[in-house]
Amino acid sequence: MAPGAAGDVQTYHDLTAHEALLLLESDHRTGLDRDEARSRLERFGPNSLPQAKGEGAVRRFLRQLNSPLVIVLIVAGIVTLLLDEVVDSSVIFGVVVINAILGFVQESKAESALEALRSMVHTTATVVRSGAQQRIPSEELVPGDLVLIEAGDRVPADVRLISESHLKVDESALTGESLPVEKGHLLLPTETAVADRVNMAFSGTLVTSGSGSGIVVGTGGETELGEIHRLVGSTETMATPLTRKLAKFSTQLTVVILALAVIAFIAGVAQGESATDMFVAVVALAVGAIPEGLPAAVAITLAIGVSRMARRRAVIRRLPVVETLGSATVICSDKTGTLTENRMTVQSVWTVDGEVSVAGDRAGQPGTVRGAVHWCLLVGANCNDAWMAEDGTPSGDPTETAMLTVAQHHGIEPRGLERVGSLPFSSERQYMATTHVDPQTGDRLLMVKGAVERVLHVSTQQMAADGTTEPLDEGAVMAAAEGFAQQGMRVLATAFQRNPEDDALDGLVRGEVQGLVFTGLEAMIDPPRATAADAVRSCHEAGLSVKMITGDHATTAAAIARHIGILREEGDGSVLTGGEIEHIDESGLPEAVERASVFARVTPEQKLRLVKALQSRDHVVAMTGDGVNDAPALKQADIGIAMGVVGTEAAKDAADMVLTDDDFATIEAAVEEGRGVFDNLTKFIVWTLPTNLGEGLVILVAILLATDLPILPTQILWINMTTAVLLGLTLAWEPKEPGIMARPPRDPHAPIFGRPEAIRTVLVSLLLLAGSWWVYRSERDAGASIDASRTAAVNVFVMVEAFYLFSCRSLRRPGWTAGLFANPYLVAGVALQAVGQLALTYVPAMNTLFQTAPIGWDSWLRILAVAVVVSAVVAVHKHLEIGRAARETGTGTARHARTTSRRS
Repeated sequence: MAPGAAGDVQTYHDLTAHEALLLLESDHRTGLDRDEARSRLERFGPNSLPQAKGEGAVRRFLRQLNSPLVIVLIVAGIVTLLLDEVVDSSVIFGVVVINAILGFVQESKAESALEALRSMVHTTATVVRSGAQQRIPSEELVPGDLVLIEAGDRVPADVRLISESHLKVDESALTGESLPVEKGHLLLPTETAVADRVNMAFSGTLVTSGSGSGIVVGTGGETELGEIHRLVGSTETMATPLTRKLAKFSTQLTVVILALAVIAFIAGVAQGESATDMFVAVVALAVGAIPEGLPAAVAITLAIGVSRMARRRAVIRRLPVVETLGSATVICSDKTGTLTENRMTVQSVWTVDGEVSVAGDRAGQPGTVRGAVHWCLLVGANCNDAWMAEDGTPSGDPTETAMLTVAQHHGIEPRGLERVGSLPFSSERQYMATTHVDPQTGDRLLMVKGAVERVLHVSTQQMAADGTTEPLDEGAVMAAAEGFAQQGMRVLATAFQRNPEDDALDGLVRGEVQGLVFTGLEAMIDPPRATAADAVRSCHEAGLSVKMITGDHATTAAAIARHIGILREEGDGSVLTGGEIEHIDESGLPEAVERASVFARVTPEQKLRLVKALQSRDHVVAMTGDGVNDAPALKQADIGIAMGVVGTEAAKDAADMVLTDDDFATIEAAVEEGRGVFDNLTKFIVWTLPTNLGEGLVILVAILLATDLPILPTQILWINMTTAVLLGLTLAWEPKEPGIMARPPRDPHAPIFGRPEAIRTVLVSLLLLAGSWWVYRSERDAGASIDASRTAAVNVFVMVEAFYLFSCRSLRRPGWTAGLFANPYLVAGVALQAVGQLALTYVPAMNTLFQTAPIGWDSWLRILAVAVVVSAVVAVHKHLEIGRAARETGTGTARHARTTSRRS
């Protein structure tokens, strides 16, 4: 198992390099014997992560049929086929197959996060075996191998370092640490966190500078990367609120339909009807009550939401997540690159005369900074190994690129001085030194930059604003540095000496050089994005809690969180570190997580625990991340959100949504779109259910009255499928309603629609039952054929649905306020449906296929009368509900405020 993994496993950061070599029976000069390496490869297996089995296409297709409503349809199709009702059976099975194909096509590709993790270790490695250096595929590495790494290499396995030279490793993808980590080989305490194990180099991380050697202590699944792989593999993809609600709704509706079918069958047989006729009638009842168009409507509505989100720079990988975003109650955001710009920027220069703002994006002109500020920037840019690429992009260590950039923005060109010597930064010295020649004056300059205490140690003077020097005031410098540190800033000091001794660099190493002139402090930070504060504020106003979860240090994380409004109070528990989380038991963690707003220095396992803790308190959690370390939590979250620009492939493949601009404001926009999608889905369900319920009631009443069916199964399928496509689906294009982000998040346990919508559904169903029976009986009493009477009843359902569609454009306001042409698809859909109904009524081929017949103008007048009455009743009911809601607004607003305050 990897160092630091759970359990009583062997760790190596708490052993000396010599002890690690002895334990692994290796040698620091010759490495393993080639034969021993082959033997260990057979024993430990290849250095690759385990292959995960993907779900096959056939199984994914069959899963689309795993719904109670679909199963009822399949049974109905089989029964009608056995009764030689071939047309009815074919139509039913056609509906089932079409819905299954839609679900199969829209479903996201099989999870490939594990494959992305494996690809990170498919590299080559430099290894010493039997005393000879060679390059081998990283898969052939074994515990005990002696490996060599240098700048540009990806670390091929977990390595206990034996030696290093200015070695820095970018571990951001693994630990969340935003800056490259300087490595050493000294012994560390056993309890040292993974992110602080500087004597280890971990599989999949990138060497940014220097070189080193080490002994392989973990390969394949026994690495820190392997531990994350295990977490990803053991984490189940969460069901979304929509899928949970639809599954519950489908189950409840299936039970009701089967119960009604059984009652109807028994009642019919008891009245002397034949079992065969009752089977046909029961099938008609089931087909009528099942909303066949619902799966297609859900898929297409979500697909439209995907398109809208893509235009707002959010790419959706799993369709149901579109709606889930609208249900989110808490957003757990990474800091680096999401809330911040992911680039270190010098914000301020401090000299003995005070602080000067020199934000890196404020371009200056030559000569605009003078004296100590000028010299501080000059030293920072010249005592520096970063460089500018041909396209003007800074490259190198993030800290050094920040110092180079700010100097150039203020007209200071580092190439103006010729470097003639350098002393690289090291963890022991904690500073870097260079010597230069000024070609204009011929003067030689010694420049030093590094940790404040170390630079002050070699300084005796300080430079004032006018360029003069005076005795050094160490206390004032240290106080200023502490002030910057409390703001989460990284602080480096600069100093120089004019015309030093020829061996000045060697003298610094020997501790013989003193008398440098301290010029100032450069304070830098990865600054918040300009849009972050407004986006966080909008989330809070919408009732969403925003929490920062990062691998960075607590001080830095808290400073950024305070700046953008995540951390609004400095009360007890507002900031938790990984070390503190480790000592909180599972029972106490949910409350602690609810209370805190910032989580710093957390491990992948802890991120996973935090997400689960929030979910245990019924939160719908959106989690952002970009590194391999984020993959388990991204997969566990209700909505996993990966960064598209800087995110690793493992993070993207574990996520449900990818941000193409890595901007937190895009999440807020996606939540807004998600709420709009759920509104439109609710409108469709509220619109379609009365038809299904009304059709079922019509069949049930016909059975109980022992009379002919007013509508047949094939006619019911015509109503359900054509109106769902031409009428209902147009609601998917409805624009978002005003004030959508002023509402509190939906309760995850609340039904798909509330009491007003439920009452309206029952009301319209009963009106459809009464209206269709009145028209049907009127036609029969007037001497019309049964086919013509049934045709009139079918048209009642369709015309009422068309009128009711306009009312459902808004569930909270009168339908006319939405604007007739705000949704042109709706107008076009109504026109096409009208053409379809005329064809069904008057085209002979349609008459034969669906057992319909032409009807007269008097029949159309009765049909129109029913539609007008239903619309008037619905309008009155909605007016009363709007008035009731307005009276409760004050109470609701106060409750929303309390909820928002509690969650935030």
